[in-house]
Amino acid sequence: MNTKVYVGVNAMFEADGRLLPRSILWEDGRIFEIDKILDVRRAASLKAGGSGIRYTVRIGRHETFLYLEEGRWFAERRF
Repeated sequence: MNTKVYVGVNAMFEADGRLLPRSILWEDGRIFEIDKILDVRRAASLKAGGSGIRYTVRIGRHETFLYLEEGRWFAERRF
């Protein structure tokens, strides 16, 4: 099973030009609200492959990575 999951993201451009994700639409239709963005940097996904802008986000009590790669958002599937 592929660990890279392309997802829908509701994001907003701030006045200073930053693109900030607000929620994630998972492949099964669930929506996860992003409580906080902890870090933003260019990085590679070692689990799923690919690289781009990596957002470290908090959803509830869980931290996870969300990537923006060539105009598409993906997350790493957890098993």
